[in-house]
Amino acid sequence: MKLNRRSFVKSTGLFLGYSLLPYSNLLSSPAQKKLGVCLVGLGYYSTDLLAPALQLTKHCRLSGIVTGSPWKIPKWQKRYGIPDKNIYNYENIDRIANNPDIDVIYIVLPTGLHAKYAIKAANTGKHVWCEKPMARTVAECQSIIDACAKNKVKLSIGYRMQHEPNTQQLIKWATSKPYGKIKTVSAQAGYYDSRSDHWKQNKALGGGAMYDMGVYPLNATRYVTGEEPMAVLKASHTTKRPKIYTEVDETTSFMLQFPSGTIANCKTTFGRGMNDLHVDCEKGWYGLNPFQAYGGINGKTSDGTLLNQRIQNQQSKQMDDDALAIINNKPVLVPGEEGMKDIRIVEAIYKAAKSATRVTLE
Repeated sequence: MKLNRRSFVKSTGLFLGYSLLPYSNLLSSPAQKKLGVCLVGLGYYSTDLLAPALQLTKHCRLSGIVTGSPWKIPKWQKRYGIPDKNIYNYENIDRIANNPDIDVIYIVLPTGLHAKYAIKAANTGKHVWCEKPMARTVAECQSIIDACAKNKVKLSIGYRMQHEPNTQQLIKWATSKPYGKIKTVSAQAGYYDSRSDHWKQNKALGGGAMYDMGVYPLNATRYVTGEEPMAVLKASHTTKRPKIYTEVDETTSFMLQFPSGTIANCKTTFGRGMNDLHVDCEKGWYGLNPFQAYGGINGKTSDGTLLNQRIQNQQSKQMDDDALAIINNKPVLVPGEEGMKDIRIVEAIYKAAKSATRVTLE
């Protein structure tokens, strides 16, 4: 999102959210209409990635928007032909309940606002898609899950990498273990963020490297091992720009221990680029580099096997998979419970970093 936190808060009026089944292979009825998707929040990810990706989907269409920035509306209407009746702001989002053009509400806001607006979305009776990370706390995650269950709507979290074919191959290997028992996992995700006044540097809005980029290596350790970690062995926060990162972490390193004995070493940062996933096993190794980029996911194994399957667009595949789960009334690939598992570990990582001790995960 390109809005800084002051303009975002002002514009929204806030001073007054493992199955390996490839859903894209499921068949929907030829007569089934495309699901109408309403994007909540028109920052960078919605503008530059999700909206264009919706034009490539087979089972979705961009049907509405929610924004606190009226000046953005004419541009979106001109580009995507969105009618006035499908445009909402943060105060009247509940009116979407009466709009048959909208089937799904996609929450694309700062993490600290996910729970509030995902719950509002669920209460309209529309299905809910929520960007990662799901929320700031386990309690907030549970509140989203509960709201969706109460309203009998599906909830999916935007972990697009679990829809990506090379990543899905690694997920399968967590079970089949073609290279033997997994000994160690190394995962790193980061980029250099030059901004000095952005919501990602605001604790209340859910900023910090661990929340933003850290869930990539964290989620990867879970899907490549097929296990839940039993402990955060150690964690630490550092910064090279203390005048900018006054409230949240610029860089976080953490080590996880899994029941099988696997150890995962991870790092995430806003201080430099890093994008690597490596799995060492008893009989070889494999990995992806990059492993969480928007395209060009590549990898290889110790015996020379290439991991280079290609798809047209990650976001369009994610949204089509989730749309088909709704159309066919099947479980979504990444449910709310999956997002909550990561946040449970994120909370433990912050606790371990603050206490400088091992933290056991129940």
